[in-house]
Amino acid sequence: MAIAKAERLMNLALCLLGTRRPLSKRELRDSIEAYVEASRPERGAAASDDSFNRMFERDKDDLRELGLVIETVENIDGEVGYLARRDSNRLPPITLDAEEAAALGLAAKVWQQARLAGAASGALQKLRAAGLPEDVDPYEAHGALEPRIPVHEAAFEPLMLACRDRRPVVFDYRKASAARPEPRHVEPWALECWRGHWYLAGFDRDRGAERVFRLSRITGRVRSRGTGFTAPVPDVVTVRETVASWAGEIADRSALIRLRSGSGYPLRAKATAVRELGDGWDELEIPYGHGLDAWLVEFGPDAVVVEPAELRADVVDRLRAVAKG
Repeated sequence: MAIAKAERLMNLALCLLGTRRPLSKRELRDSIEAYVEASRPERGAAASDDSFNRMFERDKDDLRELGLVIETVENIDGEVGYLARRDSNRLPPITLDAEEAAALGLAAKVWQQARLAGAASGALQKLRAAGLPEDVDPYEAHGALEPRIPVHEAAFEPLMLACRDRRPVVFDYRKASAARPEPRHVEPWALECWRGHWYLAGFDRDRGAERVFRLSRITGRVRSRGTGFTAPVPDVVTVRETVASWAGEIADRSALIRLRSGSGYPLRAKATAVRELGDGWDELEIPYGHGLDAWLVEFGPDAVVVEPAELRADVVDRLRAVAKG
């Protein structure tokens, strides 16, 4: 949701919650700056009225969808008025046990960047005011746990907002095997952290399929594009499972790799068998899934695929692509 719209909805909600009598559309129009701007006379009386009416009806529907109970009544002048009674929009008392309070405290400590830290702190203060047990400190309930989710990529915040608002984006993305980044048009679904790295899952419009992108490989600025999704969003987005599969964590095959002695320790850690060949080379048997070809490219001339043939061909193709770049 754009900041301007969020502010407009907040102002409308405050007006409706703060009034003791129904407010007419005319009164709301004169009270909220965004409505005043939309009704400027230079646009023509009819055009400004239509613009305000459309905006107000959309905003009223959005607030109701968010859960605000808005009543429509006739005021003393015979005009239609609107108000949101506080007793109709009051949440029931909140009660939390020690475990629930601790979980909330841990969740609040996860986010270290300023944008979300303030919101998390404010939410905890409101929970205390609403009846959080005084003898339970959610920050200290599990003091031995210090959760951290690193967010160093500039793309995180705009993508987080785009996922929330269901807004398509465009960004330049450099694959592990590519020398240069390429533009990607994506309908973002979800962000997830896996083994210290953030990933975005979404629908790649250019390829017409689901894709997962590592945020550290996004270069430049994330730009908004379009006004809606063209593909349905899955009920469950399995980011970690997809990344694990692509990274070879889900192994369903076995490869025979020749590796230069004294190199490729991450590969050696995965090997189920290692045999010395002499002349400075070892032969490793490695279980693998999707994505091993991209990983092997990183070892350059120190790793040679013996079999299977299709894996060897994939690695050669990737090396040639890098050489051409």
